[in-house]
Amino acid sequence: MNMYLFIYYLIQFCGHSWIFTNMIIRFLSFGKDSLADTFYSIGLVMRLCQSLSALELLHILVGIEENHFFPRFLQIMERIVILFVVITSQEEVQGKYIVCALFFLWTILDVVRYTYSMLSITGIYYPPLTWLNYTLWIPLYPLSIVAKAFAICVSLPYFESFGTYSTKLPFPFTFSIYFPYVLKMYLVMLFIGTYFIIKYLYSERKAHLRESSIKKKRS
Repeated sequence: MNMYLFIYYLIQFCGHSWIFTNMIIRFLSFGKDSLADTFYSIGLVMRLCQSLSALELLHILVGIEENHFFPRFLQIMERIVILFVVITSQEEVQGKYIVCALFFLWTILDVVRYTYSMLSITGIYYPPLTWLNYTLWIPLYPLSIVAKAFAICVSLPYFESFGTYSTKLPFPFTFSIYFPYVLKMYLVMLFIGTYFIIKYLYSERKAHLRESSIKKKRS
């Protein structure tokens, strides 16, 4: 199982490192013009990486990865909804700068997280990396939530104009599903879920940094 987890973390690390490097090189080469092209150049790899992240829920359920299911479920579903439902379904949203901002925030967090997880499986711990892994989310995760909310707001006019995912249920049902209303309800749930995730991440940070400090004193 350790070998499997190491390979999984390695694949995710390589995927997110490629995304991060690609974004930096494109920005240095093409400047602001590269921002609007982000989804078209790296969207496929990002979708593959985020789809693979769903395996982490299975890892927790079968007990090969130590983590709490509900907070991780919320984190993964947040990204999947934004990436596959909001961005992928609306071509007009794909060229917005907010997509680049989201991908950048996600990638930084994941490069650090998968690096830490990959080394932890092998029993290697670097205090600075441990600190970074459990601290980087403090500025970046709230920023990613704001970016997700902004992406939803930007997409609403297109969902209203094109009627994507809106449908009228057949007889005997007598009501319609207007998807912009669903997104607005999801937006409220997004901020409610953020409270639980931040609370969990803070407690996890406190526990791991205390454990790391104890190990350092013993050594």
